[in-house]
Amino acid sequence: MTGLADTATGAGERLNPVAPSAMARRNALRLAGLLGLLVLLGLAVILSLGIGARPIAPATVIEALLRFDPTINEHLVVRDLRLPRTGTSIAVGIALAVAGALMQALTRNPLADPALLGVNAGAALFVVGTIWLFQVKAPAPIAWVAFLGAGLVAALVQAFGSIGRGGATPVRLALAGSAIHAMLVGLIGTVLILSQDTFDAYRFWMVGSLGASNAVPVLELLPFLGAGVVLAFLLGPALNVIALGDDSARALGTRLGLVRTGALAAVTLMSGASVAAVGPISFVGLVVPHLARAICGADQRWLMAYAAVLGPIVLMLADVVGRVVLPPGEVQVGIIMAIIGGPLFIAIVRHLRVS
Repeated sequence: MTGLADTATGAGERLNPVAPSAMARRNALRLAGLLGLLVLLGLAVILSLGIGARPIAPATVIEALLRFDPTINEHLVVRDLRLPRTGTSIAVGIALAVAGALMQALTRNPLADPALLGVNAGAALFVVGTIWLFQVKAPAPIAWVAFLGAGLVAALVQAFGSIGRGGATPVRLALAGSAIHAMLVGLIGTVLILSQDTFDAYRFWMVGSLGASNAVPVLELLPFLGAGVVLAFLLGPALNVIALGDDSARALGTRLGLVRTGALAAVTLMSGASVAAVGPISFVGLVVPHLARAICGADQRWLMAYAAVLGPIVLMLADVVGRVVLPPGEVQVGIIMAIIGGPLFIAIVRHLRVS
């Protein structure tokens, strides 16, 4: 029954006597590509640790990691300042990219990302409300409030999307998420217009920045990020079956409601914790799954593995660009991703229209 977890293409290949050896070669190539990306990820980590207002040579970076000396200033910069930032970018990059791949599979919409479920808007509304009503601006409380808002709104989307016969279908989830997202954005705008102080405090969080993130909230949210990623990978085979169509998936024994609820929970855990830690960073969840799909194909098991490696690479490189583009200051990674992601999004749309 494990072979039934393949996509429609894989199903066709199983009918071919040569398919097993062809699949083995394809998987070997996928594994080799994944290992190559892991090497690239290592290089991106060295760049992230070495490049900034004070450039540090790669040899010094490696020495600071392997033979730390607190009397050397460069070692202190690497270990105390840049290592937490790089670790945050890895965790958030994995979560956002895998959440995006999961959203596109869940809704069968190649242009979907976690924001489609209203997760970002839910987190933002709770942050705005907390700042406005209670004057709370510390990073740790704001992170947990944002995560709570993301989770509650995702549950609300699931509830509305499940109304009627057939349960939470992809179309119903997308429509419910879009409607709730629009409503929450309106509420957020109303509060920001009424309170200038709230807007001043909120605008720094809404940009999305790794440099402004606090390592303590990220570490506290790490279990939620990890649980979401593990759940997403466990759902990979079932999502491959669902790609064949709801009727075929039911015939093969897939419990559609359970799978979609689990996928929604995984997206909420990953994107909600990411938004809580660093603010809303756009385009990672949208663009990275398409890059992964172009390399490894549509098999969700490989797609999410590739996305989990490509996400941190893209986010770290964008962060490095933000550090050097306007010296001696820096541009937040959320702005860099918007600048890079916009043209990529247009290219994706044009490709989809052509194909």
